[in-house]
Amino acid sequence: MNHLHIGFVGTGRIARALIAGLSGKTNTTIFGFDKEPAALASIASEYSLLACLSAEEVAQKAQIIILAVKPYQIAEVLGELKPSLGKAHLIISVAAGISSEFIRSNSMESMKVIRVMPNTPAFVGEGMTAVCRGIMASDEDVALACDIFSSIGRVSILDEVQMDAATALSGSGPAYMFHILDALAEGGVQCGLSRDEALLLGAQTMLGAAKMVLSGDKSPETLKREVTTPGGTTEAGLKVMEEKNIRHILLETVAAAAARSRELMK
Repeated sequence: MNHLHIGFVGTGRIARALIAGLSGKTNTTIFGFDKEPAALASIASEYSLLACLSAEEVAQKAQIIILAVKPYQIAEVLGELKPSLGKAHLIISVAAGISSEFIRSNSMESMKVIRVMPNTPAFVGEGMTAVCRGIMASDEDVALACDIFSSIGRVSILDEVQMDAATALSGSGPAYMFHILDALAEGGVQCGLSRDEALLLGAQTMLGAAKMVLSGDKSPETLKREVTTPGGTTEAGLKVMEEKNIRHILLETVAAAAARSRELMK
């Protein structure tokens, strides 16, 4: 692979995780700009990042531009970038709900755009990133984006119409897992464990269960049946979940987040 010049506009949490994953790669030079000078100085001191004085400077120095700002900031940032953008640039956006068409219409109609939706487990190298191409992006552009984001975990290539669902499931999903884990740990405390013991037992169990799904060919339903003994403790716990219709609650949770993702473009 040729030497990559990657520029970040915005150096928040996801950008920091990605910069950490990319730092040290011999074929990569990283540039960055943030409107908060202290944030930019902090990340430049910790990782191999060359600080820029403006978003426009990032575009002048990097052919791959990662937009890591809030959705409401995208139009303003594209306005700043536009004078320095050309056909050689590839824009990769992590902004939830912002379509590739919106990015092209606020920069160049011929702009190559890749949308991605990473999540916060990227901080420990276990991120899940959904990747989709804009109409001007090539197979090579998609492969490049996948290579970049594989530095912080797994990637999955989706159609753009699926990105709201990906945002709702994997993008917002860590918060759901934390919420569930906190409740399970509290249940452990009420049954006699210390808080630290309960969190360890719950978190490692959640991690192990996820790895079983990812490493094998058995469905979650099959794995659930295999751990459930008739008349046993697992069955007793699952009975409560079924009576409270936890499955329906989780379905509604994902649907609500997907609906909100769609609303961000209105």
